[in-house]
Amino acid sequence: MKPGIRVRRAIWGLVIFLAFIGSAVAVRRMVHLVPIIVGGYHPPGVTSNPVAAQFGALDDLFARYPILTLVHIVPGLLFMVLGPLQFSPTIRARHLRWHRWSGRVFVVCGVVIGISALVMSFGMPAIGGLNQAAATTLFASFFLFALCKAFWHIRRREIPLHREWMIRAFSIGIAVATIRPIIGTFFATSRFSGLTPHEFFGIAFWIGFVLHLIAAEAWIHAASPQQKTVGARIT
Repeated sequence: MKPGIRVRRAIWGLVIFLAFIGSAVAVRRMVHLVPIIVGGYHPPGVTSNPVAAQFGALDDLFARYPILTLVHIVPGLLFMVLGPLQFSPTIRARHLRWHRWSGRVFVVCGVVIGISALVMSFGMPAIGGLNQAAATTLFASFFLFALCKAFWHIRRREIPLHREWMIRAFSIGIAVATIRPIIGTFFATSRFSGLTPHEFFGIAFWIGFVLHLIAAEAWIHAASPQQKTVGARIT
């Protein structure tokens, strides 16, 4: 087996794993929020466990904005499910029509995710304060820009450039799945570091988004090192 194939399979395995994490997070949040929309908001109970209290505060933040949160995570679930399928060369080659239609749904979901993320950045209190809000604002804006660029290039039938910008958009969108274990690591080490969620949430968001953007650029250049994509068109 060639090293290149092993690397590709490892990356695919990682992408699917992250998509699973992102989907699980979205489903868990939906299960928590739907009863709140139906039955109304109720403040969480008081607990003496400081770690449980921190997680409860996180859940309570979204519970106070259930509709906005669902507007963000429901298309996010579709985004996580459709993303790996969109980049499958086998599906694209054998089911091109399905690829095109699912791509449209994927882009629409992405636009809703990006816009709602910006609204949440300004309309909801961020656990990580200004640092977290700055990260989500910057990368949500770049995410929307990447989706627009991808759409622009596919309308012009510039397939290689379309693919590059879709990789960037998907990498930023799926970064939320990487941010979760980063936050979990900060939680697990907080007794030693002394950092509070207000201090490390923003750091975790910056780490996750930047790592994914670097990974996207590395993959784009590694996958087509000799391919000159600027101005390339498929007619």
